[in-house]
Amino acid sequence: MLKAVILIGGPQKGTRFRPLSLDIPKPLFPVAGLPLIQHHIEACLAVKDLKEILLIGFYPPSQIEPFINDVQHYYSVNIRYLQEFTALGTAGSLYHFRDQIRFGNPHAFFVMNGDVCADFPLDDLYEFHKSKGDNALVTVMSTEATRQQSLNYGCLVTDKTTHEVSHYVEKPSSYVSTLISCGIYVFSMEIFQAIGEAFNVKQQEYYRNGNGNKAGYMQLEQEILAPLAGTGKIFTYQVSRWWSQLKTAGSAIYANRHYLQLYRNTHPERLAHLHASGDQNPHCHITPDVYIHPTAVIHPTAVLGPNVSIGPDVVIGPGVRVRESIILANAHIEDHSLILHSIIGRNSKVGKWARVEGTPSDPDPNKPFAKMENPVLFNNDGRLNPSITILGCYVSVKQETILLNSIVLPNKELSRSFKNEIIL
Repeated sequence: MLKAVILIGGPQKGTRFRPLSLDIPKPLFPVAGLPLIQHHIEACLAVKDLKEILLIGFYPPSQIEPFINDVQHYYSVNIRYLQEFTALGTAGSLYHFRDQIRFGNPHAFFVMNGDVCADFPLDDLYEFHKSKGDNALVTVMSTEATRQQSLNYGCLVTDKTTHEVSHYVEKPSSYVSTLISCGIYVFSMEIFQAIGEAFNVKQQEYYRNGNGNKAGYMQLEQEILAPLAGTGKIFTYQVSRWWSQLKTAGSAIYANRHYLQLYRNTHPERLAHLHASGDQNPHCHITPDVYIHPTAVIHPTAVLGPNVSIGPDVVIGPGVRVRESIILANAHIEDHSLILHSIIGRNSKVGKWARVEGTPSDPDPNKPFAKMENPVLFNNDGRLNPSITILGCYVSVKQETILLNSIVLPNKELSRSFKNEIIL
């Protein structure tokens, strides 16, 4: 028996994802038609003998449990949400809920960061972990980055023959290695002894010094993985498949593209082909890959794609062109508008002959590693310069206006054109 733990954080996290996370919890943001963590769940379903998935975070249950109740109806494994009483950190949350993880005596368990997007090779990861024998406490899924990119992630130094991790540094200040952690792990159950020892040390320091740090807060990377490096108990499984993190809205568009491409092999029925599926959209022109929710209404003269996701109850009018974008639920794109490299929030409206456009900031898609650019840059004069364009929920863009490289917070009505602005 196996289990999986998906760490989803809480509302205080994911601030770089705003304004999209102001009305939708970041783990439930739809990418390629599915909430982000539903991609994790579907990857877990493909693992033989995996019987339970635990979501751990500090979102209010009212924000997460409706999603769980929905997916539980058509997935065969048990899915539960465990709410932290406060932010405990990645290791602290595992230790706090150790009894729920160990219940049923699983042989091992996966841990997946909720903001990771990937073609999850969980079966291969687990088989590799088993091949390392009883001494292996943890196997870290890893991938190659550039020297500059590696400074933003956990870096691993490994033995090329045994794949044992000899050194681990989280977000180093100088170059360590181009091999980085993907935030996906498989743990043997004995890991709780190592976490417990670290927890006891931290408790003693807290009560001895009274330094104000939370006694139960522990980070998996710095306080567990780094000390285990070089002990013969931590290994890495390197992958060359697509992987990225959903830190910014720009990374959401990049992830949307790759999940749509994965659907070709895994779920071709989800993709809209030459014509959009359903009686409501009999002749819409599609340039693959495109996802269209069955309840969306698309005019026959609209042109969608490539790499477009259309959410529930979206209305797209005559002559509309949408490319490299995500249109969220209940949005209305009126006649002859153009949407490029943008995310249109829930219940937003783009008027006739309007142009909403961003600037792509992602890397060469043929590279295995996704460079995640911050969607807000600075000009030479210090002014903010967003890259992709984002409309929060309930935003109205008047007809015949142009919105370029801008971020618009919710509930705004734009009556003129904007460029390189953050509209508060």
